[in-house]
Amino acid sequence: MTDAVFEEEDLLPISAIQHLAFCPRQCALIHLDQIWEENRLTAEGQLLHERTHERGRELREDVLIVRALRLRSLELGLIGQADVVEFHRCRGDEPSGITLPGRQGRWRPFPVEYKRGQPKTDLIDEVQLCCQALCLEEMLGAAVADGQIFYGVGRRRSDVVFTATLRDRTKELAGALHHLIDARTIPAPSFSPKCKSCSLADRCLPQIVGGRKSATAYLVAAFEREHTEEGDT
Repeated sequence: MTDAVFEEEDLLPISAIQHLAFCPRQCALIHLDQIWEENRLTAEGQLLHERTHERGRELREDVLIVRALRLRSLELGLIGQADVVEFHRCRGDEPSGITLPGRQGRWRPFPVEYKRGQPKTDLIDEVQLCCQALCLEEMLGAAVADGQIFYGVGRRRSDVVFTATLRDRTKELAGALHHLIDARTIPAPSFSPKCKSCSLADRCLPQIVGGRKSATAYLVAAFEREHTEEGDT
């Protein structure tokens, strides 16, 4: 286990890592200004996680499935909840795992994250899962070598190996998250295509203050869009 670096009151949600990677301004608006808006994408994701976050456990042959397991890392300064952590019974030729209360043998932790969409072009989903793995390692004192992400589109699992590179990137983003929150400053907006899928677009207004389009041009475009929609009804 690692020595504690953060106090309990300094812990930040693991989910904020994904907000930061998507957009630092979005992350600050959510976690500093407490602004949140639902859209179709966030609502679908919330529904999926509500199903997986029903606490419970079940044994399927040599796999113990634990849902909604609380996670914490004092080294990274993160706290959260795993969708699912599977504990695989160790075979004779496998590295030693951990003992579990009321269970015989040794068990290997294996985190599984659920996502509503499909695999992304970046590594942010893998980073979020790696956060969970690092929390498990610190909490249980056991190595967590790999895990999986279940994607709703295609309904399949994607294997994730927690390499040294992925671990370093995860720790880097955790540090950047704390730096952003400690600074207590909302970053300036920067308009990009991904803003269209952001549930905070109407609160952030990147088109107006993001430097890519003047306020006048934005208002004219908004008026024309509204006029067109009225004409279609």
